[in-house]
Amino acid sequence: MHNNKQHKQCVSFVFALISDYLGGFSMDYGFVDCHCHVSACEFEEDLEDVIQRSRQVGVKTLVAVTEEVGEFDRVLQLQERYPDLVAPCLGVHPLQAGGGSEQRSVKLQDLDAALPMFYKHRERLVAIGEIGLDFTPWCAPTEQDRHDQMSVFIKQLNVAKELDLPVNVHSRSAAKVTIATMREQGISRALLHNFAGKPSVALEGVKAGYFFSFPPAVCRNRQRDKLIKQIPLEHICLETDSPALGLDKHVRNEPSNIVLCCQRIADVKGLSPQTVQLVTAQNAYRLFPGAKTHTHKTV
Repeated sequence: MHNNKQHKQCVSFVFALISDYLGGFSMDYGFVDCHCHVSACEFEEDLEDVIQRSRQVGVKTLVAVTEEVGEFDRVLQLQERYPDLVAPCLGVHPLQAGGGSEQRSVKLQDLDAALPMFYKHRERLVAIGEIGLDFTPWCAPTEQDRHDQMSVFIKQLNVAKELDLPVNVHSRSAAKVTIATMREQGISRALLHNFAGKPSVALEGVKAGYFFSFPPAVCRNRQRDKLIKQIPLEHICLETDSPALGLDKHVRNEPSNIVLCCQRIADVKGLSPQTVQLVTAQNAYRLFPGAKTHTHKTV
């Protein structure tokens, strides 16, 4: 891991790189980061600087997701602190913290404390998320693990339907079953974040009206190019998934890096970055109408 001085140097370098791109972007319409973890502990020490850099590159909305109930209060506090920027989602991720740095598959009891919070804060939420399935073998090695994940996922999908909210979804090693489950459950509004399934599976999601988002990490992984090419721009959003999935996997990612994935999608599709910026922002507000309502109230 980089020490603090090296980290600051890396941030400065990447931000300088981003600044070179900005001449071609519309600062008026701005970017929407559809999936980020601004409540993460990695941002505690310099959150104000992170927010400032995101505003400087033209980020207008941060759709802030949670992974466990312990984060719920923090993300709601951030909305109070930055009401024109942070649009909160509450959700329980398919992987939960285990002992030390280990992760374990989610259990139904992990949802117990979350369920009343969804209803208590329903007017403040723009989506239920981050929810979904993660069938990576070392994360969900048993049939029981996968069954428990599915139970938790379906319960949260039902909450989203009841509250008339979209869902912000994780689908690692489970793309096909995630999309199939949402369709079976009657979900019509969903974002599949950092999607890495087959293009044919993605197109099933497109048929269902779902959206797909890609983080800056796609700049270092050309395997996703075919997928990005085949998904219509009208079904693509931008995300950072910060603090993870940045340009350099050893350096903390942050919302200002959204410029990089915008540029990458533009390059892959042979479009101008301005077009990608505009269409993806329109897509984001269509999918998360509450994000526009909440964050633009004070603008």
